[in-house]
Amino acid sequence: MDKKLTTQVSGVRVLGIDPGTATVGWAIIEEINGVLCPIAFGHISTEKDKSEENRLCEISCDIQNIIEKYKPQEAAVEQLFFFKNKKTIISIGQSRGAILLTLEQKNVSISSYTPLQVKQSVTGYGKAEKRQIQLMVKSILKLKSIPKPDDVADAIAVAICHINSRKINNL
Repeated sequence: MDKKLTTQVSGVRVLGIDPGTATVGWAIIEEINGVLCPIAFGHISTEKDKSEENRLCEISCDIQNIIEKYKPQEAAVEQLFFFKNKKTIISIGQSRGAILLTLEQKNVSISSYTPLQVKQSVTGYGKAEKRQIQLMVKSILKLKSIPKPDDVADAIAVAICHINSRKINNL
């Protein structure tokens, strides 16, 4: 799914990524004259009956295509957090590794943020619920509805976190 929203080009373009194996959320956000502008967002879905290596290759190829189409200079990728299910953390870690490798090969500057940092940046509260993050993403970008699936809203939040972090670090 790929939703193109605007064609304005200026400033630094950021690719936000919420890594996963079944679903990878992604978003291209750009700050134009102090306003955050959603350029495009969507998700990559892989079929669970495919092999791990096939799914990772599909994720990498799709990330390459997004980079080639939207030309982000910087990327923000959510870091892994503690999972009770060890199988889940391993597969998401593999996906994140494939994503980081792809970004590096495409010469896109990479920053990583913890879920706590993303929540704090977007909502002002590090323990915000998923719904609060989704509502803030919708509000900040003036979207008509909350992006679906949840991974897309998460990717947008990661990109917003990175843009906010850039402002703080450039002061």
